[in-house]
Amino acid sequence: MTDLAGVTASTGMAQAGSVSRMAEPAPALQAQCLSVTRGQGAQARQALREISLSLAAGRWTAVVGPNGAGKSTLLQCLAGLLPHQGQVHLLGRPLAEWPLRERARRLSWLGQEGGTPQDLSAWDVVMLGRLPHQDWLAPPSPKDHAAVTQALQATQAWDSRERPVGQLSAGERQRVLLARALAVDAEVLLMDEPLVNLDPPHQVDWIALVRELVARGKTVVSVLHEVGVALQAQDLVVMAGGQVTHQGACEDPQTHRALEAVFDHRIAVRSLDGQWLALPRVGR
Repeated sequence: MTDLAGVTASTGMAQAGSVSRMAEPAPALQAQCLSVTRGQGAQARQALREISLSLAAGRWTAVVGPNGAGKSTLLQCLAGLLPHQGQVHLLGRPLAEWPLRERARRLSWLGQEGGTPQDLSAWDVVMLGRLPHQDWLAPPSPKDHAAVTQALQATQAWDSRERPVGQLSAGERQRVLLARALAVDAEVLLMDEPLVNLDPPHQVDWIALVRELVARGKTVVSVLHEVGVALQAQDLVVMAGGQVTHQGACEDPQTHRALEAVFDHRIAVRSLDGQWLALPRVGR
């Protein structure tokens, strides 16, 4: 005789499990067999070597590794800025299938400085981040003005809003470029060395800002040379030689070991006051 209660219970559990799996959000970004070759002929070299990884939505992931590891190249591929082999998915959809305008609303990019007209005011530079939201030749809307104001204030760049970026210090200019990336109000933010030229207080402000973005459901992926700051993230991607050598939570001891190894054990990961630090090992 069939146990209807057992069948019903097991069916219900299966359906619940199915619903649970369906309810899981797609990763913010995925890479499948991602490869990049730079140069030609005898000068050709592989900058990325068949990288496959998944970056969780609603989290802060830091990408670290020695010089030449392929960190910036990986980020440029995830942003769709560099030709590559393999596939990139944004929010569960192949990057190549996103209309450019819609993709620009969903994914914001902060690259290493370059190409910003020096005579534009800081306000106008940050307003460029609102272009994906504006109709062709339409003037900025009140929502655009509000987004630019909020971004300038969040990066402590408000007082520089009327100054040409060419007259700003390197640190002031970096905060303006960060504000431009924030003004997009995208779901996913990719930042390549966002702390360059920022002094320690502004680096602390940047960490607080990223945590606030993540608390609001945004996804942040940042390439960082500042290993101690990278350890404040939630997840770490460790790279060397164009490959991912480790991916894991920042508090995981395996992540600490992978981080120390990729820098030839010249650093040591230690805990102080509830935070992870990367200390130099001098005299080895």
